[in-house]
Amino acid sequence: MPASSGSIVQLLFVSLLWGVTNPFIKKGSQGLENVKSSSKYGQFFKEIKFLITTLEYIIPFIVNQCGSVLYFLTLSDTDISLATPVTNSLTFVVTAITGWMLGEEKTHRNTYIGMTLVLIGTFLCCWDKIDVTE
Repeated sequence: MPASSGSIVQLLFVSLLWGVTNPFIKKGSQGLENVKSSSKYGQFFKEIKFLITTLEYIIPFIVNQCGSVLYFLTLSDTDISLATPVTNSLTFVVTAITGWMLGEEKTHRNTYIGMTLVLIGTFLCCWDKIDVTE
């Protein structure tokens, strides 16, 4: 099934939503390891309460889930062999860039090489699958 340029744009937007929110979800969940309870079930519920009451976690989580809904809707008219590699690989790139911008860690040269190769590969996948007759 050839992909439309609209569905590719939607996949790029999903990657952007997922990739940008991943570092914020990680940052918002800091402190979860300090939540303690005496029972396994109590621990579970205290952790859930911590997460849903922490705005730094819940807002990026909701935005991330909006990306998941858009991904699901985009799958109805997009080839899965295009949707999966495009969204997953570009999510990695966007996550790495966002994490770097937030000061998570210094990016290594090999990461830049990997991101460049991912971008080239994603471009080739999209180029191969796009329907030029639109």
